[in-house]
Amino acid sequence: MTPRIVILSSPSGGGKTTIARALAARRRDLGLSVSATTRRPRPGERDADAYHFVSAAEFERRVVAGEFLEWAEYAGARYGTLRAEVEALRAAGRHAVLDIDVQGARQVRAQVPPEDVIAIFVLPPDAAVWRARLRERRTESAAALAQRFDTAVREIAAAGEYEHMVVNEDLESTVAQVATIIDSGGTPPWRPADWRERIAALRDAAIAARSVPGGAS
Repeated sequence: MTPRIVILSSPSGGGKTTIARALAARRRDLGLSVSATTRRPRPGERDADAYHFVSAAEFERRVVAGEFLEWAEYAGARYGTLRAEVEALRAAGRHAVLDIDVQGARQVRAQVPPEDVIAIFVLPPDAAVWRARLRERRTESAAALAQRFDTAVREIAAAGEYEHMVVNEDLESTVAQVATIIDSGGTPPWRPADWRERIAALRDAAIAARSVPGGAS
């Protein structure tokens, strides 16, 4: 099979990063594209593992040089997918897995032929579980968490742009489902029968949460 660019997107707390890492750990025919970012490393994060941590000036230099396949600003920091990362994986015969947001996915799809991309949106199992996941992170201020919910409203509204949707109820079954979609070459499209109802419930939960002090009570 021709190596594809596999896009995994979700609202914050949807589980796309965990799914991407699980896939990379289990399959030698795909690899994670390590993004560059201007944000500071969190405890336990190492350069070139979680991200390529760069200065704002270095990031801007790479933007001007056209080194990014996509990039975006989020919560005051910039994140981007380096073309060289993706090209190296595909040249080695591996699918390149991109753990990116909706804005980034749009940029990739504007530049890459449709047949080379498999775009998957990961939905949290339900609004209550999703909000609990964000509360448990405890890595951000109440204002930053509220901003995440505000962004999530826009991201959830864009889920219909993706040919595939999976509901992350159980990690093992979700990883298996994503693997099946990749192995099928992205055809036919797959979405749960009630995807519209699920998206509406998540959107309503995000709208309600962003107006509550603390962002997710």
